[in-house]
Amino acid sequence: MPSFDVVSEIDSHELTNAVDQANRELSQRFDFRDSGAVYELEERVVRLKAKNEPQLKQMADILRLKVAKRGIDVSCMEFKDVEKNLAEARQEIVMRHGIDADCARKIVRLIKDSKMKVQAGIHGEKVRITGKKRDDLQDAIALLRKAEVDRPLQFENFRE
Repeated sequence: MPSFDVVSEIDSHELTNAVDQANRELSQRFDFRDSGAVYELEERVVRLKAKNEPQLKQMADILRLKVAKRGIDVSCMEFKDVEKNLAEARQEIVMRHGIDADCARKIVRLIKDSKMKVQAGIHGEKVRITGKKRDDLQDAIALLRKAEVDRPLQFENFRE
């Protein structure tokens, strides 16, 4: 029975490269020179540190641009609140990885409501869709590409 998996993944190597490029741009920009502004990457969390909040907004824009150029969808970035004190401002950006339970249920509901001849099941952080015909699976992929889900979706492990 043909099947494929719906996932939402981030290439950690590309994310590391994007953060490195953003740090390199900060060191070259005149308005950030000797300001102590820096990006720190830990697991899937990017921490921005700067002297004030307007610099943080500029840093977020730079990071958004670098992430998009490296092929990572910007919609997976979740911006946390800015933390300020007298010395510096900090912000965390969480890179959402994987499909959580709510998003998976939404995908399964979309598939079932479409009345297609495919079945969808949740398997951890991915949704497996199976059907009798390859064309039905391709229709399901087209439906999910048009759907508004809060995460970028990739389709992998397509099997006959």
